[in-house]
Amino acid sequence: MKVVFLGTPDFAEAAFRSLHASAHEVVGVVSAPDKPADRGHKLRRPAVATAAVEMNLPLAQPEKLRDPSFLEWLRDRQADVFCVVAFRMLPQVIWQLPKRGTINVHGSLLPQYRGAAPIQQAVVRGERMTGVTSFFIRAEIDTGAILLQRGTPISKSDTAGSVYARLMAAGAGLLVDTLDALEAHPLEGTPQSTLIGILESEGVHLYDAPKLDRADGRIDWSKSATDVHDFIRGMTPSPGVWTMLNGEPLKIHAADPPRPSNNTLSSPGTCRLDKGRMWVQAADGEIELITIQASGKPRTAMRDFLNGYRGAINRLD
Repeated sequence: MKVVFLGTPDFAEAAFRSLHASAHEVVGVVSAPDKPADRGHKLRRPAVATAAVEMNLPLAQPEKLRDPSFLEWLRDRQADVFCVVAFRMLPQVIWQLPKRGTINVHGSLLPQYRGAAPIQQAVVRGERMTGVTSFFIRAEIDTGAILLQRGTPISKSDTAGSVYARLMAAGAGLLVDTLDALEAHPLEGTPQSTLIGILESEGVHLYDAPKLDRADGRIDWSKSATDVHDFIRGMTPSPGVWTMLNGEPLKIHAADPPRPSNNTLSSPGTCRLDKGRMWVQAADGEIELITIQASGKPRTAMRDFLNGYRGAINRLD
């Protein structure tokens, strides 16, 4: 089939390269505009746009999706289907254009975790399984009829970053499999309303997964040690995890799994130091911090941080 691909970051690039290597024909690529990056504010081209230039494919990077010239460019592609991976929300005037529909690949097992940050939320909530889903786009975000799904387990040592990498590869294969199936047979998909009823009857909770920013990464030490550890894993590497030490932010890049604590007198956030190691009290146990980063400093092992820190370390907030 003739395909227009819409995507921006590396998660989408993997799917795009898989699509380009398949039997389907990519007749156009849409990505976000180049944006200033780093301290020099030099324009940086998105991963998908870079790959499109490398492959010498027609590329559009519209500022406004409803721009008449961009809509005309899309029509001129005469695509059978649009494929969307990690792109912004599309207006109906775009997703209704292709005769075979517009397909999205999403980083969760829909209808669970609808929204922009499904991978982080699945890890934060201690899920044991996640996956990728292909579905037809409709007006409400992440609600269209489901085509195919592919699952992957989440281990207690996983971070959002490691799950992201696995789902990036799984999503690339799923996109091509979905297009192959759509070409072979007209597909309507399974309405999510059907799956919602089944999942709810099995006691499975459904969650929204809105976009996250830095403020969302602050640790609440009053939660259980397991919840704190899952939070650290789920917010690593993005948007990042942090707490406050003596009025200054302290980033946390890695922590060991929780262990029981017999300390019933210390309040959540209390620190315990011993031979270059630091444990922090949560509601029902302790978390050992392994790799941290003080404000304005590079990330470092806890032992090195403690050797160089001159202030008192009593608690984190």
